[in-house]
Amino acid sequence: MMRTRPLKVALLGCGVVGSEVARIMTTHADDLTARIGAPVELAGVAVRRPDRVREGIAPELVTTDATALVKRGDIDVVVEVIGGIEPARGLITTAFEHGASVVSANKALLAQDGAALHAVAEEHGRDLYYEAAVAGAIPLIRPLRESLAGDKINRVMGIVNGTTNFILDKMDSSGAGYQEALDEATALGYAEADPTADVEGFDAAAKAAILAGIAFHTRVRLDDVYREGMTEVTAADFASAKEMGCTIKLLAICERAEDGASVTARVHPAMIPLSHPLASVRGAYNAVFVESDAAGQLMFYGPGAGGSPTASAVLGDLVAVCRNRLNGATGPGESAYAALPVSPMGDVVTRYHISLDVADKPGVLAQVATVFAEHGVSIDTVRQSGKDGEASLVVVTHRASDAALTGTVEALRKLDTVRGVASIMRVEGE
Repeated sequence: MMRTRPLKVALLGCGVVGSEVARIMTTHADDLTARIGAPVELAGVAVRRPDRVREGIAPELVTTDATALVKRGDIDVVVEVIGGIEPARGLITTAFEHGASVVSANKALLAQDGAALHAVAEEHGRDLYYEAAVAGAIPLIRPLRESLAGDKINRVMGIVNGTTNFILDKMDSSGAGYQEALDEATALGYAEADPTADVEGFDAAAKAAILAGIAFHTRVRLDDVYREGMTEVTAADFASAKEMGCTIKLLAICERAEDGASVTARVHPAMIPLSHPLASVRGAYNAVFVESDAAGQLMFYGPGAGGSPTASAVLGDLVAVCRNRLNGATGPGESAYAALPVSPMGDVVTRYHISLDVADKPGVLAQVATVFAEHGVSIDTVRQSGKDGEASLVVVTHRASDAALTGTVEALRKLDTVRGVASIMRVEGE
């Protein structure tokens, strides 16, 4: 039986995503009503600049007093798309305390304080949903915490930032340098005026923390995630990758240790074989590869950012939360029962591609090989080229720990015959 009294929604933020959420709520009102079982009504929109014209939103709904809006006793759901830590954290907490459930797209806040927010939501019997916080329109959080709830997830590896993927794809396909590719991304609107959060891996690290927490039923905070940006990736790195039949992607990798006793979460550039599904993800698209015991290998692919894709994820959560509200129930909350320790980056085991500038004379290769052997790092392949007394030596290792590789590189730098370490790149996906 259809309920006639509408469920009231407060919208915090009306930028690119918020305005699209409001538009879809209006244009798809009849469909949303049929899917939820009751009408949904936009009851208020909190903004910083009230004088800006917002097409399709009645002026009387607009307010600069977000706190008063979330404190209204008649609000059923608060949609938070303002981002950042504060005032978002305080507003979400206040919304729970005054009886509203929350739908958020705030990856930074959830990566930092997700456990505390889940605790407040549970205390007040309300929902906290955030599908839009990780990969735009791609359904990912709900499959991880619901569809795969009966499975054991061992690894989540993916491209979760469209800006960096666009830049790296441009460098790969055209031979452009990093700055040239970044300039094009900025001109096309893929990169912000200040791209630091994207290119230095902060955005992807926040998403990795959220994904690891859900996948491994363990609290993983942003500070637990190893982060390395992509600003040092060069055209020479791509040339080396191509020689190995690889390309380079900025990856978020969350994995369970082989003995199952710990987990790791990290973000960094890596070479991946062209045969791996993630290698074919082009432009500003995102994709996440999930490996589990029973389901095997799964990949989720699609647009990871933008007003419409992100709004699609927000509206999906809104429908689910409203249905729960009508049924007097709540959906899945935080699942952190496993409480596995998060291992440091030094414990991570993977392959490495190391490019060295060395003297072109007899015995250099033997010296380098000896250093690798002394640190317990096994060499897979070696390639040397050079002339006029200088040479380039490329070493690809078998799997080794990050700590062992770090010790190896430090020792290599002390050799008189090693002029410098040109680049170090991890090799994933094999």
